[in-house]
Amino acid sequence: MPDGSEVRYAKRRLLPALEEARHDAVPHVVGSGERPDQVGQRYFGDPGQWWRIADANPVLDPRELTDEPGKEIAVPLPGGFPGGTGGPGVRNG
Repeated sequence: MPDGSEVRYAKRRLLPALEEARHDAVPHVVGSGERPDQVGQRYFGDPGQWWRIADANPVLDPRELTDEPGKEIAVPLPGGFPGGTGGPGVRNG
C-alpha cells in the first residue's frame, strides 16, 4: 500500500466442475501403500504434480486420493484443464 503496509492475499485458481474434469482424465486404480506423490511421478514424471490429480477428484486432503487401495481416481490428460499450464503428458507406466 502507499503507506508501506502489506496486503496479503491468495491467488485463486479456477477449477472445472468435477464432471468436466473426469471427461478429460484417465482412471487410475490405487495400489496398496501408494501415495499421491508417487501417482504424480508415474503420470507426470514429477512427484510435485500430485495437486493436478487432487484437483480432478473430490478430495479436501490429498491423502484421501490414495487412502483406500482399489479405489479409482481420475488423472488429468495431457494439457491439463482449460486455462491450465499443461504438462509433459500422461504416462501409463
